[in-house]
Amino acid sequence: MAIVEIRNVSKTFPAQSRGGTDLVALDDVSLNVEAGDIFGIVGYSGAGKSTLVRVINALETTTSGTINIAGIGITGLRERELQKVRLGIGMIFQQFNLFHSRTVWGNIAYPLQVAKVPKAQHQARVSELLRFVGLADKAHSYPDQLSGGQKQRVGIARALATSPRILLADEPTSALDPETTQEVLALLKRVNEEFGITIVVITHEMEVIKSIANKVAVMDAGRIVEQGPVFDIFANPREASTRRFVSTLVDDVPAGTALDSLRHKHAGRIVTFSFRDNSVSQSAVFAELISRQIEFELIYGGIEDIQGSTFGHLTLALTGGKDAIDQALTAAARLVELTEAR
Repeated sequence: MAIVEIRNVSKTFPAQSRGGTDLVALDDVSLNVEAGDIFGIVGYSGAGKSTLVRVINALETTTSGTINIAGIGITGLRERELQKVRLGIGMIFQQFNLFHSRTVWGNIAYPLQVAKVPKAQHQARVSELLRFVGLADKAHSYPDQLSGGQKQRVGIARALATSPRILLADEPTSALDPETTQEVLALLKRVNEEFGITIVVITHEMEVIKSIANKVAVMDAGRIVEQGPVFDIFANPREASTRRFVSTLVDDVPAGTALDSLRHKHAGRIVTFSFRDNSVSQSAVFAELISRQIEFELIYGGIEDIQGSTFGHLTLALTGGKDAIDQALTAAARLVELTEAR
């Protein structure tokens, strides 16, 4: 069941000056986020992903198209009605957006106050969330006394305060170091698994998508150019922008100057073997080469694991008899996709 339904949504910002050009931030965007998903939306700066998250929680109005949240059409709702919808949507920010004049406790309690939750219920809920995010000993600290990772944990606890069904996380790890990033991502995965909360993650980092998302949409120039299960998009990227993102995780088939450099450094025939799933092991391919007494050297590429399935490209320099190499490649081509450099 889709908990977020976006249909043909566009958003245009008027030109900032007379004679200027209107900015099309979203261009006919459609997607479904199913209940229980961790849905990643990835794109470079200016792709429109932050505008998309703002129209999902109605902080921006759409120019055209419709958005349904948990079966409620939010397009055109009055502010009072939107406030009720927003109670079911938690928000996590890149720069934490904490109140520096409030303690950790006060920051987490704030959404409960806005939602007019009886004060008698605040203590139990805030205490529960502090334990969940591992900050029970920081309840009376102020944000300036916390590390970046601790601040984001407070942000996550605050977003969970009203027991939302959806969390929107806008670049939640881009201000954090790699180790802290993994800790925060693990916490978000716990939120999804233990509370059943649907999470929409906006990011420009494919490592984030790889770590926690089960589905992904790739944005470019205000449009969604590809979307689907994370492994399918990573293993078979169709669009140039998607391939650029995937290449930040694993090298593609070498071409251009990369291929020229490999030819300069390595003798033999250069062949790339592309692994798309777990159906064929690397050892089966290597066995075809070894059985024909072909020597090979791994010179480029790598293999990535995405939620238990592997994909990637291994580029080898092969030396041996021409006929033997031809026979080995013919046999290997029955197992995996291969590309010989020309």
